[in-house]
Amino acid sequence: MISKPDLSGLSEVLGKLKPGDLQEFLRKGLLYLLVLLLVTLMTATYVAKRIVYQILPGEAGVRWSLFEGTEIDKVYGEGIHFIQPWDKLYVYNVRIQELKPDITVLTKTGLKVHLFLSIRYAPQYSVLTLLHQKIGPDYPNVIIVPEIESVLREIIGTMEAEQIYTTGREVIVQAINRAIEQVAQRYIVVDDVLIRRIELPDSVAEAIRFKIKEKHLVEAKAFSVLKEVKESERKRIEGMGTRDRLRIIAEALPEGQILKWQGIQATQELAKSNNAKIVVIGGGKNGLPLILNTESSGNTNASAVVPPTVTTPRP
Repeated sequence: MISKPDLSGLSEVLGKLKPGDLQEFLRKGLLYLLVLLLVTLMTATYVAKRIVYQILPGEAGVRWSLFEGTEIDKVYGEGIHFIQPWDKLYVYNVRIQELKPDITVLTKTGLKVHLFLSIRYAPQYSVLTLLHQKIGPDYPNVIIVPEIESVLREIIGTMEAEQIYTTGREVIVQAINRAIEQVAQRYIVVDDVLIRRIELPDSVAEAIRFKIKEKHLVEAKAFSVLKEVKESERKRIEGMGTRDRLRIIAEALPEGQILKWQGIQATQELAKSNNAKIVVIGGGKNGLPLILNTESSGNTNASAVVPPTVTTPRP
């Protein structure tokens, strides 16, 4: 037979409680309950962050296990992934990114040259786990910038300031391409490296610009002289050709008829003009045609092609 619990003691305690004591008890109990819920919520949030990982577009993840280390054979793609709370998922940006370092190097003579670069890069997706294991998330500053800076220091250290200012950009680009090949062996893809600006000390740059300007002026004067020499040579050759031509014509025509022949040639050229003309046949033994050219304004201009030795035409 089950005996009934003795509630006399509880009744006695409740009887001794005052109304204010009961309210205080309920208030403290509610406070303890709220604190417990808050702690539980914070713990659940912390654990959820350690368990649930969201990888956004353009990202990829590498898992590290407390017991096995970095998971080499799997790259986690976009979406939600669940892992053990004692493991961790490292998220990488696998899109093309841009880095804009400013590098200061010395020339052959010790002058400072400031290079402002723009580097476009991205990690190799297929070997992202190896990149994480061997280099880590700070790979741009650990690999890309030091490698390119090392190559630039080496190549610019053999160049003069004027060479850098004029033709050095092409040499620098070739050196950067060699650096890109080295970086590609470190699980990184460098899409391109652009030289945004090259700055020399102001005094050096001004001296180089003045020297280049004077050089262009000298070249312009030399070109002008060469042009005049060539023009003189052209006129000399043209004169020799005219002399030989007239000599051949003179030998083919009867004596003293070359001027008449030239007058006929000039008359033929005038006759080919599109303007309206009146041709008057000259008289006499050596007379030539007289061409009258009538302009649209009503004025009449007459041109007579008559050699100096031609006699006056008969009326």
